[in-house]
Amino acid sequence: MYSIQDVSKKTGLSAHTLRYYEKEGLISGVERSQGGFRQYTDEDLEALGLICCLKNTGMSLQEIAEFVRLTYQGDYTLKERVELLRQHRENVVQRMAEMQRYLDKVTWKINFFSEKLRAYEEQQASRKDAG
Repeated sequence: MYSIQDVSKKTGLSAHTLRYYEKEGLISGVERSQGGFRQYTDEDLEALGLICCLKNTGMSLQEIAEFVRLTYQGDYTLKERVELLRQHRENVVQRMAEMQRYLDKVTWKINFFSEKLRAYEEQQASRKDAG
């Protein structure tokens, strides 16, 4: 069992975010100690890992909540979950391709301006040598 502070350290999520995810149904069934403190399990950590992965790759919290809801409904929702993940994967692939195009343009500009800088510096050095 892990405390909310332990989970916060392991996941990088604040205690506030963990409580919010629980309130929104992204994680459920978090056990409580006799003193009322949250006690997370390895399964909870695994679920949080997937939530973070999906969120960090652009899935909205509403879509994640839908995925979690389907998960809790059981195996008869597997087809829907696979389709949801496939669509998300396609969105990620498209965004990665777009980011690659942007990266290529930035790299081209770096090379372009680096060459201009080299020529400028050579010109300045020639002027110093001549003068």
